[in-house]
Amino acid sequence: MISAQDVKDLRERTGAGMMDCKKALTEANGDMEKAIDLLREKGLAAAAKKAGRIAAEGIVEAYIHGGGRIGVLVEVNCETDFVAKTDEFKAFCRDIAMQIAAANPEYVRREEVPEHVLERERHIARQQAINDGKPEKILDKIVEGRLEKFYKEVCLMEQVYIKDNDLTVDKYLTSKIAKIGENISIRRFARFVVGEGIEKKESNLAEEVAAMQGGQN
Repeated sequence: MISAQDVKDLRERTGAGMMDCKKALTEANGDMEKAIDLLREKGLAAAAKKAGRIAAEGIVEAYIHGGGRIGVLVEVNCETDFVAKTDEFKAFCRDIAMQIAAANPEYVRREEVPEHVLERERHIARQQAINDGKPEKILDKIVEGRLEKFYKEVCLMEQVYIKDNDLTVDKYLTSKIAKIGENISIRRFARFVVGEGIEKKESNLAEEVAAMQGGQN
């Protein structure tokens, strides 16, 4: 028996319609995780049809965190000005800005990572594996595995979504495309941290005290 609470919970976790949630739970015999997978598969299929459409509208969302110590600007595009003005789209943009503030990605997607950065990561990963005594025949596999981990750390779309660890940002985006019915694209972002990149002077308390005493003599 599928309860109304289960249907409600599934809807909150996936953003799918009530009837779709009920059907998925019925098909999954009440298994919540399996029902989520079924809905994601349907969402992916629905979103794929929209992914090629031009998204030139949207908004630039701003998010300030930590009493003004971290700031994020992110441009998120959709197909129409109507959708750009909806609360659901704005909430999605704010979620993405919060993700960027919290998880500090460097790129939107893996295709943006420069080749020289990838070469450096491959070199470091290979040397670490050699230093750990790994056999030569599995070095390439280890390097590629560590590169995948690197992508998950620095690429926004591949990061674990901070509000639902069962999702990546990419899967969260896909669920919104399926629900809203338009192509949505996270285009670019900038993240600012107060004092970042500024060389800060290290204070030496002993020297400061000595200087004060010298000035009093």
